Amino acid sequence: MQLTSFTDYGLRALIYLATLPQGELASITKVTDVYGVSRNHMVKIINKLGQLGYVETVRGKNGGIRLGRPADQIVIGDVVRAIEPLQIVNCSEAFCHITPACRLKGMLFSARQAFLAELDQHSLASLIDDNPPLRVLLDQPID
Repeated sequence: MQLTSFTDYGLRALIYLATLPQGELASITKVTDVYGVSRNHMVKIINKLGQLGYVETVRGKNGGIRLGRPADQIVIGDVVRAIEPLQIVNCSEAFCHITPACRLKGMLFSARQAFLAELDQHSLASLIDDNPPLRVLLDQPID
């Protein structure tokens, strides 16, 4: 299974924000610079993460973005479910005439459930805690 770049960079943005000191704001430009992604794409991602409550946006001259909730309360599986189109194949009868007898869709459903069950075992905090190499790569202070 491959995540869309939208989900991939959404998770990366959350990882970056989780490494910031408590309450510190980052700019979208800083996040785009760290990952080398277009600012326009990141604006859309941050907007979606903001709508979902994963990111808080602060407007104004000294504004920016930060996590919308503690990193230990952000479950990776929940983030992926919220922003990733999880339909692996199109099994509508209008698209595929073998759908009524197809067993592949059941296998793919089970595989998707197993994938999400694994992601549900991890919070955003579990990705950053006790991970000094990550903080160095993101140019963040080591706790």
